[in-house]
Amino acid sequence: MKVLTILGTRPEAIKLAPVIRELESRDGIESRVCSTGQHKELLDQQLLILGIKPDYSLNVMQPGQDLFSITTRIMTGIQEVLQNYNPDVVVVQGDTTTAFIGALSAYYKKIPIAHVEAGLRTHDKMSPFPEEGNRILIDHISDILFAPTLKNADNMLQEGIPIDRIAITGNTAIDSLLWMADRQEGYLLAAALLESYNLELRDPFILVTGHRRESFGKPFEGICNGIKAIAENNDVQIVYSVHLNPNVQEPVKRILGNIPNVSLIPPVDYELFVFLMSQCKFILTDSGGISEEAPSLHKPVLIMRDKTERQEAIASGAAKLVGTDSQTILREASSLLQNNAEYVRMSLAMNPFGDGLASRRIVDSLLKL
Repeated sequence: MKVLTILGTRPEAIKLAPVIRELESRDGIESRVCSTGQHKELLDQQLLILGIKPDYSLNVMQPGQDLFSITTRIMTGIQEVLQNYNPDVVVVQGDTTTAFIGALSAYYKKIPIAHVEAGLRTHDKMSPFPEEGNRILIDHISDILFAPTLKNADNMLQEGIPIDRIAITGNTAIDSLLWMADRQEGYLLAAALLESYNLELRDPFILVTGHRRESFGKPFEGICNGIKAIAENNDVQIVYSVHLNPNVQEPVKRILGNIPNVSLIPPVDYELFVFLMSQCKFILTDSGGISEEAPSLHKPVLIMRDKTERQEAIASGAAKLVGTDSQTILREASSLLQNNAEYVRMSLAMNPFGDGLASRRIVDSLLKL
């Protein structure tokens, strides 16, 4: 079986790395990897850390790219790869432009599509944009759908997708997280943080990420003002790993750049980020992936979005949806800092997204095709 795995962003690399390693370990499978380079700077360092060397690199990223230009460049590049390699199945992950165009290109070539992390829904096609639209379209043209949870599978069944195309596997993010955590040496990573980022961690500290397109503008300023208020009203360090997008960089630096107990650092590689997650008090984020990973490290998550497709994290008690209003963010963060009973309740919640064996289940299913 010839399998082509397509990825283009940091989250895709993290979540597909254990699948790629599993594919490469099995007899009867020829595995190749295509990187579109949709987020090249962030992607390349992750591939190196994760031990993945793409067989095809499209390098589509350009300054100021929009959805129209990146879509056409990805499709043109993938068309050539599919013609040259002619795989038996194409594997895509999640809801990025790379995943959607990878799936659509395979569909045009009548090549079976396997969608890792299928069935996530907010039921609002504009939130997150364009990810919600991408994931729905990918699911409906895919041939085998790997749903992390029963709820994800039910979402697809409600849309008329046949049950025999769906397999519930858990989320591969947990596979990757546990693999990375097992190989870490904390003292070396702490030294690397101090040397590379001039960052010495205090106890407690809050870890922050934020980058979603639908929050750009006033909502993102609300997020930054909420973080500012937390820093000014609590004896706590805040470590913000700041995305490279100019729509993130400008408000973050303007609002948070001169606050003594806020440390702004560039995006760190996956190994260092897992270390930061393991050491922090809790996490403020708009990242879906972090909402899945953090419960395995017993770290509460405050999700700075108005809607989330990871409702299981909220239902389990491991996460709260706090939106982008600065006062709500301040209130909920202060509660976790000051209310030990609430902190313990959230930190002890079980992770509903998997047990670290999702990749094995995915490859077992592929071999049955």
